[in-house]
Amino acid sequence: MLHAWGGAGKYALISQMLPQDQRLAANALVSSSSSASVIVGPALAGFLAAVVNPAWIIGLDAMSFAVLAVQVGRLGDVAGEAAAAAPVDTGRSAAGLHLLRRQPELLGVLALTWFFNFLYGPVEVALPLHVTEDLHSGASLLGLYWTLFGAGAVLGGLTAGALSRLPLWPVTLGIVAGWGLMLVPFGLGVSAGISLVCFALGGMIYGPFTALSFTLFQDRTPAAWLTTVLAVRGAVLLTASPVGTALGGPLSAAMGPRQVLAASGIATVTLAVVASGVRTWGKHRAHSRPFGEEA
Repeated sequence: MLHAWGGAGKYALISQMLPQDQRLAANALVSSSSSASVIVGPALAGFLAAVVNPAWIIGLDAMSFAVLAVQVGRLGDVAGEAAAAAPVDTGRSAAGLHLLRRQPELLGVLALTWFFNFLYGPVEVALPLHVTEDLHSGASLLGLYWTLFGAGAVLGGLTAGALSRLPLWPVTLGIVAGWGLMLVPFGLGVSAGISLVCFALGGMIYGPFTALSFTLFQDRTPAAWLTTVLAVRGAVLLTASPVGTALGGPLSAAMGPRQVLAASGIATVTLAVVASGVRTWGKHRAHSRPFGEEA
Protein backbone atom coordinates (compact mmCIF):
# COMPACT_ATOMS: atom_id res chain seq x y z
CA MET A 1 0.00 0.00 0.00
CA LEU A 2 2.75 2.45 0.94
CA HIS A 3 4.65 1.53 -2.21
CA ALA A 4 1.62 2.55 -4.30
CA TRP A 5 1.38 5.89 -2.52
CA GLY A 6 5.07 6.54 -3.01
CA GLY A 7 4.84 5.76 -6.72
CA ALA A 8 1.99 8.24 -7.21
CA GLY A 9 3.85 10.97 -5.35
CA LYS A 10 7.13 10.31 -7.14
CA TYR A 11 5.79 10.63 -10.67
CA ALA A 12 3.50 13.53 -9.77
CA LEU A 13 6.57 15.30 -8.37
CA ILE A 14 8.42 14.77 -11.65
CA SER A 15 5.52 16.36 -13.51
CA GLN A 16 5.59 19.35 -11.12
CA MET A 17 9.35 19.87 -11.37
CA LEU A 18 9.94 19.43 -15.12
CA PRO A 19 8.41 20.73 -18.38
CA GLN A 20 6.46 18.32 -20.56
CA ASP A 21 9.25 17.71 -23.07
CA GLN A 22 11.58 16.47 -20.30
CA ARG A 23 9.18 14.16 -18.48
CA LEU A 24 9.77 11.04 -20.52
CA ALA A 25 13.54 11.29 -20.01
CA ALA A 26 13.02 11.81 -16.27
CA ASN A 27 10.56 8.94 -16.05
CA ALA A 28 13.02 6.72 -17.90
CA LEU A 29 15.80 7.75 -15.51
CA VAL A 30 13.67 7.03 -12.43
CA SER A 31 12.43 3.67 -13.68
CA SER A 32 15.94 2.72 -14.83
CA SER A 33 17.39 3.61 -11.43
CA SER A 34 14.80 1.33 -9.83
CA SER A 35 15.84 -1.43 -12.20
CA ALA A 36 19.49 -0.74 -11.44
CA SER A 37 18.79 -1.45 -7.79
CA VAL A 38 17.67 -4.93 -8.85
CA ILE A 39 21.17 -5.52 -10.24
CA VAL A 40 22.91 -4.97 -6.93
CA GLY A 41 20.19 -5.91 -4.43
CA PRO A 42 19.50 -9.57 -5.27
CA ALA A 43 23.15 -10.32 -5.90
CA LEU A 44 24.08 -8.83 -2.53
CA ALA A 45 21.17 -10.60 -0.81
CA GLY A 46 22.22 -13.91 -2.31
CA PHE A 47 25.70 -13.44 -0.86
CA LEU A 48 24.51 -12.18 2.54
CA ALA A 49 21.90 -14.93 2.92
CA ALA A 50 24.73 -17.46 2.93
CA VAL A 51 26.58 -15.78 5.81
CA VAL A 52 23.98 -13.68 7.72
CA ASN A 53 20.63 -14.51 9.26
CA PRO A 54 17.93 -13.40 6.74
CA ALA A 55 16.13 -11.51 9.53
CA TRP A 56 19.06 -9.06 9.63
CA ILE A 57 18.79 -8.55 5.86
CA ILE A 58 15.11 -7.65 6.21
CA GLY A 59 15.96 -5.26 9.03
CA LEU A 60 18.60 -3.49 6.94
CA ASP A 61 16.08 -3.17 4.12
CA ALA A 62 13.62 -1.51 6.51
CA MET A 63 16.30 0.92 7.75
CA SER A 64 17.06 1.96 4.17
CA PHE A 65 13.54 3.37 3.81
CA ALA A 66 14.11 5.64 6.81
CA VAL A 67 17.18 7.06 5.06
CA LEU A 68 15.15 7.62 1.89
CA ALA A 69 12.41 9.40 3.86
CA VAL A 70 14.97 11.91 5.18
CA GLN A 71 16.30 12.53 1.67
CA VAL A 72 12.83 13.09 0.20
CA GLY A 73 12.02 15.47 3.05
CA ARG A 74 14.83 17.73 1.80
CA LEU A 75 12.80 18.49 -1.32
CA GLY A 76 10.86 20.87 0.92
CA ASP A 77 8.57 23.32 -0.83
CA VAL A 78 8.50 21.43 -4.14
CA ALA A 79 7.08 18.36 -2.45
CA GLY A 80 4.58 20.53 -0.57
CA GLU A 81 3.37 22.19 -3.78
CA ALA A 82 2.98 18.84 -5.52
CA ALA A 83 0.96 17.45 -2.64
CA ALA A 84 -1.20 20.61 -2.42
CA ALA A 85 -1.95 20.50 -6.13
CA ALA A 86 -4.29 17.50 -5.69
CA PRO A 87 -5.23 16.51 -2.14
CA VAL A 88 -6.43 12.92 -2.19
CA ASP A 89 -9.61 12.26 -0.20
CA THR A 90 -12.64 10.07 -0.82
CA GLY A 91 -14.48 12.59 -2.97
CA ARG A 92 -11.37 13.53 -4.89
CA SER A 93 -10.54 9.88 -5.55
CA ALA A 94 -14.06 9.23 -6.87
CA ALA A 95 -13.73 12.24 -9.17
CA GLY A 96 -10.33 10.99 -10.31
CA LEU A 97 -11.84 7.62 -11.18
CA HIS A 98 -14.59 9.41 -13.12
CA LEU A 99 -11.93 11.37 -15.00
CA LEU A 100 -10.20 8.11 -15.91
CA ARG A 101 -13.46 6.69 -17.25
CA ARG A 102 -13.72 9.65 -19.62
CA GLN A 103 -10.25 8.93 -21.01
CA PRO A 104 -10.51 5.65 -22.98
CA GLU A 105 -6.81 5.64 -23.79
CA LEU A 106 -5.77 5.95 -20.15
CA LEU A 107 -8.38 3.42 -19.09
CA GLY A 108 -7.06 0.99 -21.70
CA VAL A 109 -3.48 1.40 -20.50
CA LEU A 110 -4.66 0.89 -16.91
CA ALA A 111 -6.55 -2.31 -17.78
CA LEU A 112 -3.62 -3.67 -19.79
CA THR A 113 -1.19 -2.88 -16.96
CA TRP A 114 -3.45 -4.57 -14.39
CA PHE A 115 -3.58 -7.84 -16.33
CA PHE A 116 0.12 -7.57 -17.19
CA ASN A 117 1.00 -7.30 -13.50
CA PHE A 118 -1.49 -10.02 -12.57
CA LEU A 119 0.09 -12.48 -15.00
CA TYR A 120 3.54 -11.54 -13.70
CA GLY A 121 2.53 -12.42 -10.12
CA PRO A 122 3.01 -16.20 -10.44
CA VAL A 123 6.59 -15.60 -11.63
CA GLU A 124 7.47 -14.30 -8.16
CA VAL A 125 6.58 -17.70 -6.69
CA ALA A 126 7.50 -20.03 -9.53
CA LEU A 127 11.01 -18.71 -10.23
CA PRO A 128 12.47 -19.44 -6.75
CA LEU A 129 10.83 -22.88 -6.82
CA HIS A 130 12.20 -23.49 -10.31
CA VAL A 131 15.70 -22.69 -9.05
CA THR A 132 15.45 -24.99 -6.03
CA GLU A 133 13.33 -27.86 -7.38
CA ASP A 134 14.12 -28.02 -11.09
CA LEU A 135 17.68 -26.68 -11.16
CA HIS A 136 18.65 -27.93 -7.67
CA SER A 137 20.42 -24.68 -6.89
CA GLY A 138 20.05 -21.92 -4.29
CA ALA A 139 20.05 -18.22 -3.47
CA SER A 140 23.09 -17.35 -5.58
CA LEU A 141 21.49 -18.51 -8.83
CA LEU A 142 18.18 -16.86 -7.94
CA GLY A 143 20.05 -13.62 -7.28
CA LEU A 144 21.74 -13.95 -10.66
CA TYR A 145 18.36 -14.24 -12.40
CA TRP A 146 17.15 -11.00 -10.86
CA THR A 147 20.48 -9.27 -11.39
CA LEU A 148 20.42 -10.02 -15.11
CA PHE A 149 16.76 -9.01 -15.28
CA GLY A 150 17.63 -5.69 -13.65
CA ALA A 151 20.56 -5.10 -16.00
CA GLY A 152 18.31 -5.73 -18.98
CA ALA A 153 15.61 -3.44 -17.58
CA VAL A 154 18.13 -0.61 -17.12
CA LEU A 155 19.27 -0.89 -20.74
CA GLY A 156 15.69 -1.17 -21.97
CA GLY A 157 14.49 1.73 -19.83
CA LEU A 158 17.12 4.04 -21.27
CA THR A 159 15.67 3.44 -24.76
CA ALA A 160 12.30 4.88 -23.75
CA GLY A 161 13.16 8.26 -25.25
CA ALA A 162 13.73 6.74 -28.69
CA LEU A 163 10.55 4.67 -28.45
CA SER A 164 8.49 7.81 -27.84
CA ARG A 165 8.75 8.55 -31.56
CA LEU A 166 6.79 5.38 -32.32
CA PRO A 167 3.01 4.86 -31.90
CA LEU A 168 2.21 4.20 -28.24
CA TRP A 169 -0.04 1.18 -28.51
CA PRO A 170 2.02 -0.99 -30.89
CA VAL A 171 5.08 -0.37 -28.68
CA THR A 172 3.18 -1.13 -25.47
CA LEU A 173 1.59 -4.30 -26.82
CA GLY A 174 4.93 -5.37 -28.27
CA ILE A 175 6.51 -5.02 -24.81
CA VAL A 176 3.77 -7.17 -23.25
CA ALA A 177 4.06 -9.87 -25.92
CA GLY A 178 7.85 -9.80 -25.86
CA TRP A 179 8.03 -10.36 -22.10
CA GLY A 180 5.62 -13.27 -22.41
CA LEU A 181 7.69 -14.88 -25.16
CA MET A 182 10.80 -14.76 -22.97
CA LEU A 183 9.05 -16.92 -20.34
CA VAL A 184 7.93 -19.66 -22.73
CA PRO A 185 11.38 -21.36 -22.97
CA PHE A 186 11.25 -22.15 -19.24
CA GLY A 187 8.55 -24.70 -20.00
CA LEU A 188 10.68 -26.37 -22.64
CA GLY A 189 13.24 -27.54 -20.09
CA VAL A 190 16.09 -25.38 -21.40
CA SER A 191 19.35 -25.14 -19.49
CA ALA A 192 19.93 -22.56 -16.78
CA GLY A 193 22.24 -20.61 -19.09
CA ILE A 194 19.58 -20.21 -21.78
CA SER A 195 16.87 -19.29 -19.28
CA LEU A 196 19.19 -16.67 -17.76
CA VAL A 197 19.63 -15.10 -21.20
CA CYS A 198 15.84 -15.16 -21.72
CA PHE A 199 15.25 -13.49 -18.37
CA ALA A 200 17.79 -10.78 -19.16
CA LEU A 201 16.16 -10.15 -22.54
CA GLY A 202 12.79 -10.09 -20.80
CA GLY A 203 14.04 -7.34 -18.52
CA MET A 204 15.33 -5.38 -21.52
CA ILE A 205 11.97 -5.68 -23.28
CA TYR A 206 10.04 -4.70 -20.15
CA GLY A 207 12.33 -1.75 -19.31
CA PRO A 208 10.53 1.07 -21.19
CA PHE A 209 7.01 0.04 -20.09
CA THR A 210 6.84 1.99 -16.83
CA ALA A 211 8.26 5.23 -18.26
CA LEU A 212 5.94 5.17 -21.28
CA SER A 213 2.89 4.41 -19.12
CA PHE A 214 3.54 7.21 -16.62
CA THR A 215 4.38 9.72 -19.34
CA LEU A 216 1.03 9.06 -20.98
CA PHE A 217 -0.77 9.69 -17.68
CA GLN A 218 1.23 12.87 -17.07
CA ASP A 219 0.49 14.24 -20.55
CA ARG A 220 -3.23 13.37 -20.61
CA THR A 221 -4.15 14.45 -17.07
CA PRO A 222 -4.70 18.05 -15.89
CA ALA A 223 -1.92 19.12 -13.52
CA ALA A 224 -4.31 19.76 -10.63
CA TRP A 225 -5.60 16.18 -10.87
CA LEU A 226 -2.39 14.32 -11.55
CA THR A 227 -1.59 13.21 -8.00
CA THR A 228 -5.17 12.01 -7.55
CA VAL A 229 -5.30 10.12 -10.85
CA LEU A 230 -1.92 8.48 -10.20
CA ALA A 231 -3.07 7.51 -6.71
CA VAL A 232 -6.22 5.95 -8.19
CA ARG A 233 -4.03 4.19 -10.74
CA GLY A 234 -1.83 2.84 -7.94
CA ALA A 235 -4.86 1.74 -5.92
CA VAL A 236 -6.32 -0.13 -8.89
CA LEU A 237 -3.01 -1.83 -9.67
CA LEU A 238 -2.43 -2.64 -6.01
CA THR A 239 -4.41 -5.85 -6.28
CA ALA A 240 -2.94 -7.16 -9.54
CA SER A 241 0.44 -8.62 -8.65
CA PRO A 242 -0.54 -9.84 -5.15
CA VAL A 243 -3.53 -11.75 -6.54
CA GLY A 244 -1.31 -13.28 -9.21
CA THR A 245 1.33 -14.12 -6.61
CA ALA A 246 -1.28 -15.75 -4.38
CA LEU A 247 -2.32 -17.95 -7.30
CA GLY A 248 1.32 -18.79 -8.00
CA GLY A 249 1.58 -21.03 -4.93
CA PRO A 250 -1.25 -23.49 -5.67
CA LEU A 251 -0.50 -23.38 -9.40
CA SER A 252 3.15 -24.30 -8.78
CA ALA A 253 2.08 -27.14 -6.50
CA ALA A 254 -0.35 -28.46 -9.08
CA MET A 255 1.57 -27.90 -12.32
CA GLY A 256 5.19 -27.49 -11.29
CA PRO A 257 7.13 -24.20 -11.29
CA ARG A 258 8.58 -24.64 -14.77
CA GLN A 259 5.12 -25.11 -16.28
CA VAL A 260 3.76 -22.12 -14.35
CA LEU A 261 6.49 -19.87 -15.80
CA ALA A 262 5.65 -21.03 -19.31
CA ALA A 263 1.90 -20.69 -18.72
CA SER A 264 2.41 -17.14 -17.46
CA GLY A 265 4.31 -16.35 -20.65
CA ILE A 266 1.68 -17.87 -22.94
CA ALA A 267 -1.12 -16.06 -21.10
CA THR A 268 0.78 -12.77 -21.38
CA VAL A 269 1.23 -13.19 -25.13
CA THR A 270 -2.49 -13.97 -25.36
CA LEU A 271 -3.21 -10.78 -23.40
CA ALA A 272 -1.31 -8.73 -25.99
CA VAL A 273 -3.18 -10.40 -28.86
CA VAL A 274 -6.58 -9.88 -27.20
CA ALA A 275 -5.78 -6.24 -26.36
CA SER A 276 -4.69 -5.63 -29.94
CA GLY A 277 -7.96 -7.12 -31.19
CA VAL A 278 -10.04 -5.03 -28.78
CA ARG A 279 -8.23 -1.85 -29.82
CA THR A 280 -8.65 -2.62 -33.52
CA TRP A 281 -12.36 -3.32 -32.96
CA GLY A 282 -12.74 -0.07 -31.01
CA LYS A 283 -11.07 2.00 -33.74
CA HIS A 284 -13.21 0.33 -36.42
CA ARG A 285 -16.37 0.99 -34.41
CA ALA A 286 -15.42 4.65 -33.93
CA HIS A 287 -14.77 5.11 -37.66
CA SER A 288 -18.02 3.38 -38.62
CA ARG A 289 -20.30 5.62 -36.49
CA PRO A 290 -22.72 7.75 -38.52
CA PHE A 291 -21.76 11.39 -38.85
CA GLY A 292 -22.97 13.40 -35.86
CA GLU A 293 -23.41 10.41 -33.55
CA GLU A 294 -21.79 10.95 -30.15
CA ALA A 295 -18.91 8.71 -29.13
